[in-house]
Amino acid sequence: MSFIKPKKTSMEIEIFAQCGIIKQILGNYISNGEININVPDNVNRVILVASGSSYHCARYCACLLGSVANIEARAIYSSEFIIQPKIAEGEDILYIFITQSGETTDTNSALMRAKKHRVKTLCITNNENSSIWNESEYHIACLAGEEKSIAATKSLSSQLICALLLVLKLAQTKNIDVKHLIRDLNDLTDVIEQAYKLHTKIKQTAKFLSKYKNVVITADGDMYAFAKEASLKIKETSYINTCSYILGEFMHGHVAVLNNAKSAVIYISNGELNYETVKNLNNIKENYKPPIIIIGNRTNQIKSTYNLNIDCQKPIIKTFGIIVILQLLALEIALKLHKNVDKPHGLKKIVK
Repeated sequence: MSFIKPKKTSMEIEIFAQCGIIKQILGNYISNGEININVPDNVNRVILVASGSSYHCARYCACLLGSVANIEARAIYSSEFIIQPKIAEGEDILYIFITQSGETTDTNSALMRAKKHRVKTLCITNNENSSIWNESEYHIACLAGEEKSIAATKSLSSQLICALLLVLKLAQTKNIDVKHLIRDLNDLTDVIEQAYKLHTKIKQTAKFLSKYKNVVITADGDMYAFAKEASLKIKETSYINTCSYILGEFMHGHVAVLNNAKSAVIYISNGELNYETVKNLNNIKENYKPPIIIIGNRTNQIKSTYNLNIDCQKPIIKTFGIIVILQLLALEIALKLHKNVDKPHGLKKIVK
C-alpha cells in the first residue's frame, strides 16, 4: 500500500508564504532608504483601534511608537472604543484602525464614531476595496493576499511590518534618526527563515504541549502582545484552555491556577532574560513544578523543558521570527489533536 502524504493545510501554506509577502511589502514601501508612506504632520498622540489578532498588532505598535518615535500611544479594542462615553479629540491626535478584511463591524463602527469628531484617521488593511479604506483619510495596504485559514498568520505579519514602517515614518517626521532600523529590515527574511528551520523542533514541543489541558503564556513589556496572540492562536485552533499574563503580574495571585490542574508555562522574549524574569520563573518552577518552555533566549539559570530560539541580537527584527514560531506551534498542537485548523468549529471570518 503506497503512502499518501497529507495535504498541507491553508494555515501552514500561509505561514510559509510570509517571507515572500514581507519582501513585497518592503519593496513596495521602501526605495533608496526612504519610506514611502503618507502620514499627517504634527502627530503627538496616537490611538490604535482593532480587534482579535489586529489588536495584538495595535498593542505592539503602541509600544514601538513610544520607544522609537517618542509618541504617546495606546491600543484599545474596537468593541470597547464604541461604548466609551467620550473619546479624545485634538489636531495632534492620529487614530489608527487595523483590520485584515476592512469590513470588521466594530472596527468600522469605531472609525465612523471617530470621524464625527473630525480627528485624523489612518487604516492598515489587507483590502483596498473596503469600507475602512474608503472612509479613512490615510491608508496603508498590507498586500498579504487572500487568507483562507481562520487563524490570522500572514495577515498579522503583514500588518506588523506595515505598522513598523508607519512607526519609522512618524519618527522621521520628528527628526529622529531611524536609518539604522530601516537598514535592519534587510534581516527580516533571514530571521523568518531561521524560524522555518526550527519546524522539526517545534513539532516535538507541540507534541509535548498537546498533552496539557491548560497552558499559561507569559511575557514582559512589548512581547506581552504576542503572549496574547499565542494564547488566541492555540485557543482557536486546538480549543485548549490558554491564558496570557505579564509575568510579573502573574505572580500576584494568578499563579495559583497552577495548583489546580496539570499546566504548562510558556515564556516569550525577544531579548536577554533579566534578573526579575529569572527569579519569577524559578519561583514558579520550585513552587508548582510545571514544565517551562522558553521561546527566545534561554539562560542556564532556568531549567526549561524546551527552548525555541533564533540567533538575532536585534529585538524588533527577532520579534518577527518569534511570531512565526508561535504560529507553527499553534498549528502543530492542533494537528496533534486532529483539529481542523482551517475551519475551527463555530468560528467564521471575513477574508478579502
